[in-house]
Amino acid sequence: MSVVPHPAPEMPSSAPFVVAALYQFRAVADPAGLRERLLALGEARGLCGTLIVASEGINGTVAGSRAGIDALHAALLAEGFAGLEYKESGASAQPFKRFKVRLKREIVTLGVPVAPEREVGQYVEAGDWNALIESEDVVVIDTRNRYEVKAGTFRGAVDPGIESFREFPAWLDEHAEELRGKRVAMFCTGGIRCEKSTSLLRQRGYQDVFHLRGGILQYLEDVPQEQSRWDGECFVFDGRVTVGHGLREGAAVMCHSCGWPLGEAERAHALFEEGVSCEHCHARTTPEQKAAFRERQRHFDRQVQEGCGA
Repeated sequence: MSVVPHPAPEMPSSAPFVVAALYQFRAVADPAGLRERLLALGEARGLCGTLIVASEGINGTVAGSRAGIDALHAALLAEGFAGLEYKESGASAQPFKRFKVRLKREIVTLGVPVAPEREVGQYVEAGDWNALIESEDVVVIDTRNRYEVKAGTFRGAVDPGIESFREFPAWLDEHAEELRGKRVAMFCTGGIRCEKSTSLLRQRGYQDVFHLRGGILQYLEDVPQEQSRWDGECFVFDGRVTVGHGLREGAAVMCHSCGWPLGEAERAHALFEEGVSCEHCHARTTPEQKAAFRERQRHFDRQVQEGCGA
């Protein structure tokens, strides 16, 4: 049976690169074989970015030409990923340096066994999200890392203050009594972390668990800014650093030493040096490390000038 790819939204003419964020929890019988096929396709089509393949599914963000992204999308559908959570946006420059397809045990690392392909919380469409999180009996939890939350989040959302997604189960254990018996709504960038989080909560006996379908990216695309309950920008794991409403490229710049998204005032700080340090991390690195970071930044600047894969 032939598989017809879903129609893709048109990118604005000012965005020559198409960025596709995608994932699906689905049993993969031969992850290594899938990795080889996707790697060959991506290299042939000039794609950049990272795909993660595991026995539980696929996850990743890649960028390339319209034709290249369409070819990848069609290939994934042909591989049986008919239920992809798939989101496109535009970028004015290639936001990744090279193309990688990685084999891992999990497509997003939680560190404890869950089964999101079998049981998750209730999906909430972007257009219905405001009504849910405005309810007084709902606890809204941001499942992202603290540096992501710093760039922006939903008003009133709980920030667990975690450094990585692996810390979320321990945070949940610590706050179990506070959450027990309440309705819990969770969100993340594209939906994959909150989907796995809701599976964890369901596994631990929570009944009324919800998550934002398509994540923050879907919300920022679908919900008009004047109706939005989102404050700030959304951190993305590529060269754009952040995006705003309408998925327009944001104003933040990433500190490549510590990963924090930096606004205009932080970039004007005396301790900011592009690719080397910012006020959040300057005291945590040695002069030798800073020298290495400067060399890394010079190498990165050359790659940007020469293009992906240089």
